[in-house]
Amino acid sequence: AAQRRGRLSMRRLLVPLLVILIGAVTLWQQQAGPGRPATDLPAEALSTIELIRQGGPFPHRQDGRTFGNREALLPEEARGYYREYTVPTPGSPDRGARRIVTGGSPPSSWYYTDDHYRSFSPIDPDEESLP
Repeated sequence: AAQRRGRLSMRRLLVPLLVILIGAVTLWQQQAGPGRPATDLPAEALSTIELIRQGGPFPHRQDGRTFGNREALLPEEARGYYREYTVPTPGSPDRGARRIVTGGSPPSSWYYTDDHYRSFSPIDPDEESLP
C-alpha cells in the first residue's frame, strides 16, 4: 500500500513538472539567440526580408502595420513594437498563412510563421547569411 501511495505521489508531481518544463522550453526558444538562418526560409521570405530592409514598396496594404501579439507567443513588448509583413504563398488565392514579424525600429527582432501566428521561429536575417 505504501509503495502504491508513493507511485501516486510521483504521478501527481510529474504533471506539474512537465507543464513547467514545457513552459520553460517555450520561453527559452522565444528568447534564444538570433534563431535559424534566413537561408532556411522559403525564397519568398528572403524577398520579403529584402523589401523590409528597403522600406518597401510592399504588395499588401497590411504590410508594415502593427502586430498585436494577441497570441502572446512572442516576448511581451509595448504596443507598436511588432510589425507584420506578408510572405507570399504560391498558389494561395489570398495573403496565405506565412508572415515575417519584426520587433523594433529599425528591426532588431525577427520571427517567421508559416501557420498564421500559431507558432513562430526566431530568424537571423543577417545580410551575410542571405544569398
